Amino acid sequence: MSRKLTLPQLKKYDITQKVIEALADSESRAILFSIVRKGNTAAELSDKLKIPLSSVYKKLADLEELTLIKVEKWNISDKGRRYKVYRSRISKADVSIRKPEPTLILVPNK
Repeated sequence: MSRKLTLPQLKKYDITQKVIEALADSESRAILFSIVRKGNTAAELSDKLKIPLSSVYKKLADLEELTLIKVEKWNISDKGRRYKVYRSRISKADVSIRKPEPTLILVPNK
């Protein structure tokens, strides 16, 4: 027997809803829009935005899963450790809340 999903359960899988939730999160938004013009590492973002490094990694993983950011390049430290430089894939986001569903317009980053 199959169960019908409720509206909140359906929203959980709606990509537009997930992107709007990411944009509503102040830390995710700060990270996303601080890497529009120039890529940064997680450590640079943590230092610049005063967000704990563990939170930055979590937010970056979420933003990368939503394809809002990309790994611009890999760098190697003096000690031989590899680390990612992240860059925003969008330069602007417009959210419109209207019945029955919100609309989202994302402007690609050049």
